[in-house]
Amino acid sequence: MDPRSKRLIRCFRAVFPQLTDAEVMRASTSRTSGWDSVATANLIAAIEEEFGLEFAAAEIECLNSYEAVATRLGQD
Repeated sequence: MDPRSKRLIRCFRAVFPQLTDAEVMRASTSRTSGWDSVATANLIAAIEEEFGLEFAAAEIECLNSYEAVATRLGQD
């Protein structure tokens, strides 16, 4: 696993500590219990801090899964 993925998993686990690394990689708003608007705000804040970036408000709605976030980070 590459360092960027490890960092992203850490961000998800900070918000969803009950998930294993494998579960994090399959996480989405529809599959993950407790992933609500508050969890989204916390997750986005953690990712922005960890990676030193800021998501546009319109972009956040699309960041609804680990895969979507990982894809977005890969575009940087």
